[in-house]
Amino acid sequence: MSARPVPFLHVYFAFAAGYLFSYLLRTVNAVISPELTRDLGLSSGSLGLLTSAYFVAFAAMQIPAGMLLDRYGPRRVEPVLLALGGAGTLAFALADGVTGLLVARALIGLGVAVCLMAPLKAISAWYPPEKQASLAGWIMVAGGVGALAATTPVEFALRFMSWRGVFVALSVFAFAVAAWIWWRVPDTAHPVASGGFAAQWAGVRTVFGDPRFWWIAPLGAFGMGSFMAIQGLWSVPWMMEVEGRTRAEAAGVLLAMGVLTLAGYLGLGLFATRLSARGFGPRHMYLAGWALNLAALAAIVLRVPGAPLWWCVYGFGAAANILAFTVLNEGFPSALAGRSNTAVNLTMFAGSFAAQWGIGVLADALRATMALSTADGLRGAFVIVLVMVAVAFAWFLAGWRRHAAPPAAAST
Repeated sequence: MSARPVPFLHVYFAFAAGYLFSYLLRTVNAVISPELTRDLGLSSGSLGLLTSAYFVAFAAMQIPAGMLLDRYGPRRVEPVLLALGGAGTLAFALADGVTGLLVARALIGLGVAVCLMAPLKAISAWYPPEKQASLAGWIMVAGGVGALAATTPVEFALRFMSWRGVFVALSVFAFAVAAWIWWRVPDTAHPVASGGFAAQWAGVRTVFGDPRFWWIAPLGAFGMGSFMAIQGLWSVPWMMEVEGRTRAEAAGVLLAMGVLTLAGYLGLGLFATRLSARGFGPRHMYLAGWALNLAALAAIVLRVPGAPLWWCVYGFGAAANILAFTVLNEGFPSALAGRSNTAVNLTMFAGSFAAQWGIGVLADALRATMALSTADGLRGAFVIVLVMVAVAFAWFLAGWRRHAAPPAAAST
């Protein structure tokens, strides 16, 4: 069923600003990690735990957020949570110990938990399926801009202010965006799920009980989860320790990777609808993107010459991850879109927490037990990540024929 016609640009910039904030906060610790390590005396494992508190809280909020989005709609849910994220950002700036930083980072994760899911819910309610991949791509462009803002621009800002000053400025931005969404975005009149908690929870069980969900979830958990962990924290330590770059050089490579990720999102926004009309649908684009991402990660880990190029390909391929939601929702009615989207997003962020903390723990353990250097400890941890992503990709390939067409129930 077609949705209520809402001009996309009428709501795009408000939603885009929220997702830009979310993505910037997700990745900014990669650039400020030297300051955090120096100021707080953190080990690799402690730094990973501090940074990944965002992902734990974000993942824990996904199922409740999906129920709230399906029940009340994006306009009512996102501003409230985003204001909480702004409060967490301010608390991070003012915290004077590791515990305070952990709590603040968790509040940020809770607050931005719907910054992508809210616009995806709106897109599923307002626009026909053949346009949703392109519109989702345009939303992801904002995330790409946020990833870019968290690299060289933040590194440049740190020359003039402390990392605490950066976070104060970001908190002001968050409160402004929350007010903007509240006043600018209309309610989703069609369809909004009704019923109490039992009815809402039944929808969650439907999603988690569907084989299509478990076809997509592993690649989300291990593929996108590890990408977010590496982009958001471990890319800069890898480039500095393993590749021998300065922090400014590493931030420059991270910026280039962000540009290519943004290019991937732009490509989806511009061409996904046309490609789908020619038989190269979202699932094909999703597969192709992850094939590129996996090949690039292998090249990075195996130290194939041309590392900056491989980092860029790594980011470009990961842009296809946004299509996981489109591919998944081919199998569910629009009224379940909030819960199906947040369910798969839960796997991604749970995977990111495990990878972000786990890489640090593994690197520390390898150094301690095998007397390895910091660089060799990171290499060992990245090899394990590579193997896990390869297994998840193989699982997706194995289910390709079984899930070749959307279930008939989805078209009703």
